[in-house]
Amino acid sequence: MNIDAIKTAYRRYARIYDVVFGPIFHPGRKVIIEALDCRPGDNILEVGVGTGLSLPLYPDDVKVTGIDISAEMLDKARERVELEGLDHVEAVLEMDAEQMRFADDSFDKVVAMYVVSVVPDPVRLVKEMSRVCKPNGEIFIANHFRSSNPLLRTGENLLAPLSKLAGFRPDFDLEEFLRKTQLEVVEMRNVNLFGYWKVLRCRNVV
Repeated sequence: MNIDAIKTAYRRYARIYDVVFGPIFHPGRKVIIEALDCRPGDNILEVGVGTGLSLPLYPDDVKVTGIDISAEMLDKARERVELEGLDHVEAVLEMDAEQMRFADDSFDKVVAMYVVSVVPDPVRLVKEMSRVCKPNGEIFIANHFRSSNPLLRTGENLLAPLSKLAGFRPDFDLEEFLRKTQLEVVEMRNVNLFGYWKVLRCRNVV
């Protein structure tokens, strides 16, 4: 996985993303927004905001900034913000999540929906998310991780060589991810179709 491969994949997905992936991933988005337990004035960063499907789900009394590496996906997100009058969205920015341009401790909560198996370096991504999140703030991650089911696991391994084409790693391992990132997970839930994806709620201990 590299930035060019990711941009190419999501340039292809931009036109069809909402139709193909919107309904599949929607339950996970709702779970995360509810788990955020937002308070008025909370400053929230969504990493990998894509076409902005989650933006209308946030309460009106918070401030949301979204970033993504795909200009084509962000065009869709900006259209959504304008058409739906999402005044709680502070900005939608093109930015590499592994090298964010935000100051330390900028956000109360940081969200990454279906992103960690997409970026070139998931560990670096998590370090950046932790850096821009306030101490004892919260980090939320929704993602697919390698299945414990032997049949599904075999299929994921077979698809792994196509990661660059697909734009994500189908064999992304949860235990290895947690070991390398040292995230403090306080809650884990299965979401979406057949519970194939997980939502991790983490405390930002720095």
